[in-house]
Order: sequence, then C-alpha cells, then structure tokens
Amino acid sequence: MIPFINQLPKHEEIIWLAALNQRLPNEHVVAFSEIKPVEKKQVKLAIVANPKPELLAEFENLTWVHSVWAGVEHLMKSLTDSPIEVVRLIDPMLSSAMSEAVLAWSLYLHRDMPRYAKQQKDKHWLQHALIPASERRIGILGLGELGQACAKQLKINGFKVMGWSRTAKNITNVSCYSGESGLVEMAAKSDILVCLLPLTPATKWIVNKDLLAKLPQGSAIINFARGGIINTDDLLDALSSGHINHAVLDVFEHEPLNADSALWQHPDITILPHISAPTNLNSACDIVAQNIISFRETGQVPKAVSKVNGY
Repeated sequence: MIPFINQLPKHEEIIWLAALNQRLPNEHVVAFSEIKPVEKKQVKLAIVANPKPELLAEFENLTWVHSVWAGVEHLMKSLTDSPIEVVRLIDPMLSSAMSEAVLAWSLYLHRDMPRYAKQQKDKHWLQHALIPASERRIGILGLGELGQACAKQLKINGFKVMGWSRTAKNITNVSCYSGESGLVEMAAKSDILVCLLPLTPATKWIVNKDLLAKLPQGSAIINFARGGIINTDDLLDALSSGHINHAVLDVFEHEPLNADSALWQHPDITILPHISAPTNLNSACDIVAQNIISFRETGQVPKAVSKVNGY
C-alpha cells in the first residue's frame, strides 16, 4: 500500500490515483483518508503533492517520499530534521515546457511588446529600433535541469546566453558563472535576467536592491522560479525609478496573488498565474511509477534532494 498524500481538490486527487494505479498494477496507491491507523505502521513509501507535514508524521516508519512536482521547498523545510528522504520529479516534459515559456517571454521582452502595448493604448504610432537577438544578453539564475534546457533553447534562437549557479558548471556555448562575484558579474551583463533557482535559505531574496542595481539600465526580469527569490519591494522601487524596464512574474510568495496586491495594476509588470511549466500528469506518473518499480527491484531510493542544499 502506497498513500498519495496531497492538498489537491478531490476531483484532481481521483485522477492522479487512477493514473498512478494504472501504471503500478502490483501496488495499491490510495488516498490518505483510506488508510487505517494500524496500516500506517507498514508504510515506508509515499507519493506526495505538497502534503501537510502533520499527515506525514502519522507514518512512523516512512523512509522516503516521491513528489509529483519539481518544487519541494515547503516539503524540505518541514523535513529538515527528519530522516525521511525526498525525491522530486525530474521530467523532460517539464524541462521542455519551461524552456518554451522562457523563450516565449524572452521574445516578448526582446521585441518590446510591453512598450508597443502601451503605445496601442495611447493610439501612438511609433517604431523603435530592433536589436538583433545576437546582441541581446540573457542571464539565467540557476543551471539545474530546467536552467540548462532553457539556456540551450535560447541559444538555438540566437541569443547571447549566460548562466549562474552556486557551483561551477560547463555548458557548451553558454558563458557560465558561479559564486558571489560571478553573480554580480553576470548581472551586470544581463539585459534580461531569468530566475529559475530553487527557493532555499541561500536564495531567499537573492534578487534584491543590491543585485537589481547591478543590472544594466532598462533591463528586464522574468521570474519562473519561486516568489521568494525576488524582494518585491526592491523590485517595485527599481521599476518606479526606471532602472528596471519590465518584470514578468509567474510566481509569488503567496498564491493565488491577493486581489488587493499592487502588482496587478502595475504598468510595468506582467502577471501570470503560475503557468510557466505545469506538471504533465501522464509523464509525471510514468516517471514516478518507474522509480518505484526500480526501488522494489533494487532497494535503492532514487536520487534524493540534499537536506543541506535544498535541491
């Protein structure tokens, strides 16, 4: 028996349960509510989607959980001092969707769409010089699975691509930076800064007034990571001063974004409802099932998230 512990709407939970059981015919994946107290002691593995920590605590012999999502920062925070290992979803479909979104919104900024939208509103006919993609410098914060896929996609489309990571990386045709000095150096060269970092104590508000000040005058930001990566007040100040030209925000510290938030009506912010790279149910279930089947055969837990780094 494998519990599926989640906070999804009931109709979504039913769909996930059906898909998981179809791919795991030798297992019995069930909702948390279906597990009797006596059965909880037998559970060593769980499938999760942003579970409530107190529910996980009811399984005293739980050794590892497999998330059906790539983002696991809330789960990691609640399990910091727990021996339970966390396996996050690593899905090529997710990487493809994210690289598509990063390309789309980079083109949106590159081709001056926000400026032309304002001109249309004012019935103002004015053409602006087009900068070749080869001269548009795009810096990516985070060179994990998603960051590398996005870097390659942007490069294919002719952009000058850079990337930053905590530790040094080497990616063909991408200028790679690392460490504190590397972060500042890349920021100073980024016409568009794309945020794809996991949210950890080390990356909380990594995009703050100091880093924003390092970006070139008139640069833009895309945040497809987590809301806590950017200090919102500092971003608003940078937008108000004109130092930052535009921000595309798909993630927020509190979601859904409150209806009273000033971000909704800001003329230099594009708001998206966390849609840059949604989990694909079919591919996610395939991957989760294969990892569990492999675990049953070998006894080896798939690569888990580091409790030290948070990713």
